[in-house]
Amino acid sequence: MLEKGNKRIINAWAFYDWANSAYPLVITTAIFPMYYEAVTSQKDINGKVISDLVEFFGLSFRNTELYSYVISFSFVIVSILSPLLSGIADYSDNKKQFLKFFCYLGALACASLFFFDTDKLELSMLSVLFASIGFWASIVFYNAYLPEIAPPELHDKISAKGYALGYIGSSILLIGCLISIMVFDVPAKFSFLAVALWWVGFSQITYARLPNRTQHEKPKENKFTKGWRELKKVWNQLKELKTLKSYLISFFVYSMGVQTVMLMATLFAAKEINWGDDGEAKTGLIVSVLIIQFIAIGGAYIFSSLSKKFGNIAALMASLFIWIGVCIAAYSIHEPVEFYAVAGVVGLVMGGVQSLSRSTYSKLLPETTDHASFFSFYDVTEKIGIVIGTFSYAFIEGVTGSMRNSIFALATFFVIGMLLLLRVPKNKSIQAD
Repeated sequence: MLEKGNKRIINAWAFYDWANSAYPLVITTAIFPMYYEAVTSQKDINGKVISDLVEFFGLSFRNTELYSYVISFSFVIVSILSPLLSGIADYSDNKKQFLKFFCYLGALACASLFFFDTDKLELSMLSVLFASIGFWASIVFYNAYLPEIAPPELHDKISAKGYALGYIGSSILLIGCLISIMVFDVPAKFSFLAVALWWVGFSQITYARLPNRTQHEKPKENKFTKGWRELKKVWNQLKELKTLKSYLISFFVYSMGVQTVMLMATLFAAKEINWGDDGEAKTGLIVSVLIIQFIAIGGAYIFSSLSKKFGNIAALMASLFIWIGVCIAAYSIHEPVEFYAVAGVVGLVMGGVQSLSRSTYSKLLPETTDHASFFSFYDVTEKIGIVIGTFSYAFIEGVTGSMRNSIFALATFFVIGMLLLLRVPKNKSIQAD
């Protein structure tokens, strides 16, 4: 068995956040959404959008609506794959190989965005699809290492460390990309190649130190049927673990809001905020993204400290209350300075809710060797929540013609999630010290 608390292994594990966070920042949050919105919109000489409609397999969609649907579909696929793959990974005790496979799949898809072509939109959106699948499927196996490399009392701190490294590393890459674009006039699409190289390159530090096998050898059986049997066993255990089950239900609902905000915030700002000309819009969006990133670094540690003082549930409740305020504010803002203020608050709670959600779940796990299978439930819960969140967001925009109306759905998710969090039974591992 792996010795828990080894600093070298813990640092290697956390460093994968440094490597992979280039994808969610550059591809899903900053540069690619702006690139996508620009190349799929028809604009006048002043940069004002004349039409945002695109043709996809003969059907007409708003460009951001289509993007939401593709992202939503990627999470459907990850939700289907995760239980099977994680069960197999637990049985074969081979999580690192699965982590590598999906890392390389996601990075290759990011590199292929270099060839994004609106005349071949159906093919181009496959790159968006597979990049999302690669990133999120790799996270299943990454998260599953946490309870194996550290004792529960360190989970909050280590989880926060991973997110903080991710925010710092991805921000460095983003700044480098922005300098190349704005100072040296390098085409934005080269940033997608940079993400692929960054992700694959820095992940080698994790792979070099993270052990491949953390458990004793298991008897050889059919890995596919064994994976499903392990999954069924976990499901049966969840029925008896009332605290864990109650927490997962709450997490399922509020993650619909959290992840949808993170995925769609840049596109919302591009369409709904009065930036002025096209150049001001790009600059303003990048500034807001950097505000979120750097504040999120402190946010992860602030909420880790709050959880230590008041308990995990209380800290999560505080973050959800703030998220509700963010939704209320976002509906009524129109000017850049207002968006910057909201972005700052988002940064504060973004790092906190992500880090705490992962560590709270890890603390509630029973004594088990099937960590990947348990974490597949966590990830599937999150992914199905994202499917509902992003689909609802896209559907409401498609029907009403405005992304602002979609904010009502997000606010509802946060309110219900907070109410459900109140129903989680008290548990010593997630209460204040």
